[in-house]
Amino acid sequence: MPGTDDKALVDMMRSISNCLILETIMNVALQPLKPIKTSFLKSIRMLRQSYRNPLEHGQALQAEHGNVVMQKTGRMQMVHLFGADAHQLCLLNPDQILSNKKAWDMIIGRIFPNGLMLRDGDDHRYHRRLMQAGFKSHVMQQYRAVMLPQIQSALSDWHEPRTPGPTQTFPKFKQLTLDLAATIFLGMDLGADAARLNRAFETTVAASMPRVPIPIPGNLLWRGIRARAEMVAYFHSQIAEKRAGDGQDMFSLLCRAEDESGDRYTDQEIVDHMIFLMMAAHDTTTSTLTSMTYLLAKHPAWQQKLFEASQKLTPDSAREQLNEMTLLAAVMKEALRLYPPLSTLPKYSLKAFAFEGYEIPAGSMVVTYPIHTHYMAAYWAEPYAFNPERFLAENKNTDQHPYSFVPFSGGAHMCIGLHFAEMQIKLVMNELLQRYRWSVPEGYVMPVQQSPISKPKDGLPIVFEAR
Repeated sequence: MPGTDDKALVDMMRSISNCLILETIMNVALQPLKPIKTSFLKSIRMLRQSYRNPLEHGQALQAEHGNVVMQKTGRMQMVHLFGADAHQLCLLNPDQILSNKKAWDMIIGRIFPNGLMLRDGDDHRYHRRLMQAGFKSHVMQQYRAVMLPQIQSALSDWHEPRTPGPTQTFPKFKQLTLDLAATIFLGMDLGADAARLNRAFETTVAASMPRVPIPIPGNLLWRGIRARAEMVAYFHSQIAEKRAGDGQDMFSLLCRAEDESGDRYTDQEIVDHMIFLMMAAHDTTTSTLTSMTYLLAKHPAWQQKLFEASQKLTPDSAREQLNEMTLLAAVMKEALRLYPPLSTLPKYSLKAFAFEGYEIPAGSMVVTYPIHTHYMAAYWAEPYAFNPERFLAENKNTDQHPYSFVPFSGGAHMCIGLHFAEMQIKLVMNELLQRYRWSVPEGYVMPVQQSPISKPKDGLPIVFEAR
């Protein structure tokens, strides 16, 4: 779990990275970066393609122009950086040359302002340190104990013999992860509020990258802003009770969290963090569970292998033996490689910096592409093949670039809920494997929406059969 020890590690890595960058600047004559020449209409089409299919968009740009590509569309200056070295530079962020806040504010700032991902530097470290209270080891153990019976109950009716046929799996997972997030993070059963809040979350996520970036009554951004206002009112109404109680859910812990000086979050900071946390917790986990279920339906031999491994664990021991689920962990990582929840990682350059002999100017939107890197033959043998064995310890490539696999970001902005998400995914999938076998029709290929969150366009119809 990320903690105070991570700061020393990150600081050390930043120092090393700083030295490398200074050496590059001193020994290489930097070339000025010039934008590729495109018409305005082609630039608009390319921007749309970057949203619709960032994998193909990134592959086309990198193949034609190399690892450093600048685009200009109107006043927007965008720099695309490709490869694991680009991830390493941008995620370690030496000398704070890049801003998460400025980039994400432009994208989701009107819908998810002041979330942890939308903060920089000391401000980010302060808020992250307070939020760590909700991800400490003893708290995680409490989460495990609470989640398992809820997961078992939720999965009990996924196969209904009276209504044979496929189940729309994505909305099922979405409801499950929202219910779990409500229990763990809010400490409450949403009950009648669940459907309303789920609609509000879906609307805000969809509105985070609208085609029309101006709120006009009835359009997506307008609906997203209204949905956020609904969530703000809901969370504000709960703060006084949470602060006065002794609950161990994330909401209660944030309401009572104090720094070394005794300072607490303001009510608005709590609300901003909870809305962003709820979105991040259930949307990215839903994405991963869905892609894993699809891949196991396409590869029944792996489904059987995981089922046999799950039989060695009792429901009680599963809570204590998460680290022994190595095959399941490998499938999860392979699913995250093929279908990373966030296909791109944008940042904003505060200062000019060097990359591969080019000077990247200040004032640019700098975008790296996890989904592109995850499919690069330079890092992955048969990158389009489903091969979880590549992530097993005995097959680990010691020469593998540490930033060739970045589904959870990295550096100071490494996902704070990484270990919670892994625990939840393992518990859900282990229970699903023990209860069901599942399949898709021969030849079926899941149609994927890659942005803003990877998910199936058709809900992923799966046929579940009780074991």
